[in-house]
Parts: sequence; C-alpha cells; structure tokens
Amino acid sequence: MAAPGQPSPQQLAAMQQQFAAEAARRGMTPEEFAKQQREQLNAEAAKQGMTTEQYVTQMRMRAMAAQKQHIEAQRQAQAQQSGQSPAQQPQPQQQQQMHQVPVNPSNPPDPKAIAVAQFLRSQNLKSRTCIMDGQRKDMFKVKRAIRALESPAYAKAASKKNSLLPPVTDRASAENVFKLLPLSLLALRVNKVDPHAGHNHAKPKNRVKGLWTVKIEQHQETDPMMHYVWLYEGPQWKQKAMAAAVVAGIFAVVLFPLWPMFMRQGVWYLSVGMMGLLGLFFAMSIFRLILFCITVFAVPPGLWLFPNLFEDVGFFDSFKPLWGWQESKKKKKSKKEPIQDTPANDSTPTATSTATPAPETSGAVKRDLAPKVEEADE
Repeated sequence: MAAPGQPSPQQLAAMQQQFAAEAARRGMTPEEFAKQQREQLNAEAAKQGMTTEQYVTQMRMRAMAAQKQHIEAQRQAQAQQSGQSPAQQPQPQQQQQMHQVPVNPSNPPDPKAIAVAQFLRSQNLKSRTCIMDGQRKDMFKVKRAIRALESPAYAKAASKKNSLLPPVTDRASAENVFKLLPLSLLALRVNKVDPHAGHNHAKPKNRVKGLWTVKIEQHQETDPMMHYVWLYEGPQWKQKAMAAAVVAGIFAVVLFPLWPMFMRQGVWYLSVGMMGLLGLFFAMSIFRLILFCITVFAVPPGLWLFPNLFEDVGFFDSFKPLWGWQESKKKKKSKKEPIQDTPANDSTPTATSTATPAPETSGAVKRDLAPKVEEADE
C-alpha cells in the first residue's frame, strides 16, 4: 500500500504512460522531454527569485489548495442538492495543511539560508530554552520569525548590508524565505514531549518549570504557532578563541619552570599580595563582628563597621559608609507603614503620611540582621 500523500503503483504507471505519450507527440524521447521540462522549471524558479525545490513546493501547495477548494465546492453542491447544510454533510478525511518543507540532509547549507539564519539570530524572537536530545537549545515561534522577515530591518539589511538575503515583498515570500532554514537543516520544527511518559515512577519534584523537552517532527510545516529549534549556532570564532586561550594558559602553567626569573618572581609577589589581601579581609570581618558584639551591650543597638560589606552591592559601595548603627525591627516596620487614605465620607480631603525619622548621626547607616524575603515574579 502506498504511503499517504504518495501515488499508488497503478497511478505511477498511468503517469509514466501519459508522460511517454506527451513526449512522443512532441517528437522527443522521454529523457529529452524531461530535460526540457526541468530547464523550464529552473527558468521559472529563477524569475520568481527562488530555487527549483522552492518553486516546485510552491506549485504543489497551490495545486493541493485548488484541489481542496474543488472538493469543498463539490461538497457544498451535494449539500444543496440534498437539502442539508454543509455542516451536516460528512466531512472528508482532512488533509494536513500542506506547508510541508522537503528536507534533504545530503544537501550542503545554502548561503542564502545561512544569511537568513544570521539575521534572525540577531533579532529578538523571544527565544526560550528547551531540551532536545539531552542538550539545551533555543526555541522560537514561526510567527515571530515571519514578523522579523517582514520588518523594515530585514529590508534594510537585504538592500544594503547583505546581498545574499532574499527579497521579501509579502507574506508568501516571507514564508518561502523562512523555509530555507529547514531545507538547510539550520532550524527544525519540534513539538513538546513528556520525558517521563510510559514510566511507572512519579514525576520528579525538581523539574524546571517552563523548560520543555522537545523532539523533532517529521513534517516540517510553517504554521505561525509552531515551534522551531535552532541548530545553527552561528560563527564559532568565540568558542575557538576561548579554547585557544585555555590551552595557552595550561601550557603556560605547565612550562612554569622555563619562565624567566623576573616573571617567576613577579608571580610570586603577586600571589603573596593576593594572600595578604585575603587575610586582611578575613581579619576585618572578624574584627567587625567582635566590635558589633561589644557595642550591642555597651551602646545598643550596636555598631557595624562597613555595614554594606556583605550586601548585594558593587565593590566600592561595599565599603560605603564607614560605619552604621544596627537598625531595630520596630523602626523598620514603622518606616514601611503605608500612607493612610482619608475616609470617603469626610468633606475636607486630608492626607496623612509617615515621616522617616532623621538618623541620629550624620553619614551613619543602620543595618538590620533580620532575614529578608524577596518575591520575584517569574
């Protein structure tokens, strides 16, 4: 039995006989007639600014759309004759939206496809991370890629920056340009799967929310809501440069005995200086803790040296200010009290607000050791 979407052996034999009869009518052999047809296809594809595969795919899509419209018209005519509405008629077997892209892994990447991939990688497609074959990949929606291809930035890049970018004039041409990616295996359509499907164990509790596990679909279609995953990683010169730097660093450490004397002395002085700074930092941390423990009982609420030392601030801000008082929980709550609104039944609108009390010492910052909980929306 023939696969869905493919002609049966009887249909193939009838097509071959019809093709041979048409070649004989033109006074040519089937091979010459096939060559002539191929040259005409190449010429028509060149006029449209597409490759032969893209032109054939477009013609196939048009033919299938016309066939679908013909079937729909026949169904409506039958419904009118039988006196039933089209919705009551039995629906024929629905065919898939024929935006399928034929992928040939043996073909080398098209330079135009690489140019399109480089442009789309530089755009904000709102990509999200997914897991495919145990590796993290970037995933995006087709509609955002089509929107980027229809943007003025693409038109400007195609006209001035990169001549390899195919022109985009309408939605159909944008979809044809996007189809270059799966044709060259630079991006492929994927779908979400459950990695624990078919297993008897419960789902793990440490699953990352929003992180999809995907697999490549057999039919590469271009529906706007479908997801594609990037297989094109872009230029690899950064990774190669980092690898070369790592190798050079390892060789430099291994060949340390062969360094000149002044370089080895410089490294020794540098390591001693770093160890001294590290020891000074630990000593300062211990001293400020001891000072705080003493001042908690001597002059409550306690004095901190460099109160922002372990806060989430920059390097220089960690040492500003020089000292500060420990802030009590009651004062902190009073500062965070919201502004009270005036009741609706009052005739004269008044507003009351809580004023922040001035610090007792100028330049001092009070620090609270109470645990803080920060809420972040995902």
